[in-house]
Amino acid sequence: MDKFIAHILVVDDDDGIRSLVKKYLNENNFLVTTSDSSENASEKISIIKFDLIILDIMMPGKNGLEFIKDHKKKLDTPIILLTAKGEASERVEGLEIGADDYLPKPFEPKELILRIKNILNKTLKTEQVRIIKFANGGDRNNETTPEIEFCNQNGIEMLWGIGGNEKSNSSSWILKKWKE
Repeated sequence: MDKFIAHILVVDDDDGIRSLVKKYLNENNFLVTTSDSSENASEKISIIKFDLIILDIMMPGKNGLEFIKDHKKKLDTPIILLTAKGEASERVEGLEIGADDYLPKPFEPKELILRIKNILNKTLKTEQVRIIKFANGGDRNNETTPEIEFCNQNGIEMLWGIGGNEKSNSSSWILKKWKE
């Protein structure tokens, strides 16, 4: 596997479910980190930026809904609830609290993959930033004949060599400098 589609955190207290989901996601080119509790997941999200979280509701300690309540306002990572609680009222509660999708157990692995891809297609597009690439080899000081391209923040860092220069970290600065 040369390229992963996304980095996913799987949070479930059931070792078998965690292993099965991780294996299936790995086979479909996803990088997977697992966690056996909400508390452990909280530690991991404090140091790693995940593209998506798959979260069980019924876990010892803090349950999945409490995890969402604690983190959803400061966390823009999409969350899919994957849980044995499948009643309509429970699904509605999970979605109202802030989950982006809800899949009851038992589940079809292919359906999980499709739900993940649908969410990622929507969320990863919103992270695109406009940048300028100069067709004539111009640089930041000699900008002419721009071409507008789209890429994510990593692409900006690679193109501009950002390394602590705060003003370089903004597409508006790039456009402003080009207009000058």
